[in-house]
Amino acid sequence: MDLNHIITLITIYAVPLIFAITLHEAAHAYAARYFGDATAYMLGRMTLNPFKHIDPIWTILVPVVLLLIKSPFIFGAAKPVPVNFAGLRNPKRDSIWVAAAGPMANLVMMIGWGVLAAIVAIPDKSEPGTFLQLVAVAGIQVNAILMIFNLLPILPLDGGRIVAGVLPDKLSYAYSRLEPYGMFILIGLLLSGLINPWLWPLVAAAQNAIYFVFGL
Repeated sequence: MDLNHIITLITIYAVPLIFAITLHEAAHAYAARYFGDATAYMLGRMTLNPFKHIDPIWTILVPVVLLLIKSPFIFGAAKPVPVNFAGLRNPKRDSIWVAAAGPMANLVMMIGWGVLAAIVAIPDKSEPGTFLQLVAVAGIQVNAILMIFNLLPILPLDGGRIVAGVLPDKLSYAYSRLEPYGMFILIGLLLSGLINPWLWPLVAAAQNAIYFVFGL
């Protein structure tokens, strides 16, 4: 992969990625305030300003370095939205909705990018897509990855918080004690490739569903 190709990829994926992480994190903040916790709001995280959610290391540096070294996977993250789950009106139940808000935002964005891709689609599919169409398709892909990845049942991911909220109290408490080890487990799964047979077919299924709905 030469430098020009890398720059082209960054140009195509930059806007969809920024939108994807910004709306994902803002959705958590909006949901948390709706259900009673104003922590994120008071810290200025209930906003669509991407600079409030972008982490210079995890959002920019790490993905770019992995891209430059031709890593088999690209990994990155935004600044997590601070949520005081004890401050929610019904902590166990409402934590499910707060966690689900992020992936739901990605689903909505997938649909939005699907609409754009359908509008700018070239009738002759043998022709190369326009820049705007490539960006729209990248938007579908980025949001599919973020949605499915965050729904993995591993704390501190959103899927893990949803599982913790659904489980009975004793099981939920035992499960939540795994959170300090969650990132190590996740990185181990990524590096080993053990997660690939589960993650990528689900991502492909989500993308194909959007392609099917919009005739792409």
